[in-house]
Amino acid sequence: MKNYRYVAMAIALLTIFSCKNTSEKNTSTAEIKKEKKVEGDEIPEMSIYNLPSHWTSQNDEKIELKDLQGKVVVMVMIYTTCKAACPRLVADMRNIEKQIPDEKKDDVQYVFVSIDPETDTPERLKAFAKENEMEDEKWLFLRGTEGDTREFAAVLAVNYKQISPMDFSHSNIISVFDQNGEMVHQQEGLGVDNKETVKAIIDLAK
Repeated sequence: MKNYRYVAMAIALLTIFSCKNTSEKNTSTAEIKKEKKVEGDEIPEMSIYNLPSHWTSQNDEKIELKDLQGKVVVMVMIYTTCKAACPRLVADMRNIEKQIPDEKKDDVQYVFVSIDPETDTPERLKAFAKENEMEDEKWLFLRGTEGDTREFAAVLAVNYKQISPMDFSHSNIISVFDQNGEMVHQQEGLGVDNKETVKAIIDLAK
């Protein structure tokens, strides 16, 4: 699925019409900051790093998406209480990571964005990371406000809907972004052939 024109339009609209205070500066993890490009590097128009949303990690640290600049980002939207699709998506992300050559692993960040921020507190995200043996720095779990989560899902063309107090129906999409936050590839489905996804990551990684 390569609906990149839609992604560009969504980013432009969200950037223009957001009522958020984009001058607010939040701290991020030292590890992420070390990988950021030097301040002043131009962010492309189609980059997700133009979005003004703010997020909290599993370590209860505040970051913006642009704090990920400088790495290849592999991203998926899940929720931790999911018993059906999300465990498969976690397995798919792990399978993708295993196929990246050792010399390129440090250039890739794997990001899980919660579609249920009310339940997925930083404490819950940290426990989920531990349960899935994803405590290394390459695995990042994020939660945002309901509004930021909805906006970001629209950018990724991820649809989700709450169908019970603890259950959601949602799209199963893994997205790959280059070091400047521009989408280069999307993989849709569960347990699908990820050859093209892996190739896209390897081609981008340094």
